Amino acid sequence: MTQEETAVLNVIETMTASFAQADIDKVMSTYEPNAVIMFEPGVGLSDEEAIRQGFTEFASLNPSFTYGEHQVVVAGDVGLHISPWKMNGTTPDGNPMELGGLSVAVLRKQPDGKWLMVIDNPYGGQHLTH
Repeated sequence: MTQEETAVLNVIETMTASFAQADIDKVMSTYEPNAVIMFEPGVGLSDEEAIRQGFTEFASLNPSFTYGEHQVVVAGDVGLHISPWKMNGTTPDGNPMELGGLSVAVLRKQPDGKWLMVIDNPYGGQHLTH
């Protein structure tokens, strides 16, 4: 993996670890302002308050994440990360739950050299119907 590909993967790993620890401020620091995040298939959010609420709600499930193989592609200042994922957690009433999908994230290299997510779609493998 190139240095830039590794930097892209590090952003994904930082976000995931921070999310599992319910560190929402750190999670938010891995995204550009006005990033689009899909908390459910076909519905993208870009409002910071709604995004914080979504992450807070999911973090309350005490999530534990596992990823399959990571694919990272970098073209100039744009990075793409693709990986299957699973999340195990516990609902507020104590029942175990599992979610999963295909994570597709687009990142952009910032003027300071840092990579941040612009689009985060953890349901990239789902077929959408209109």
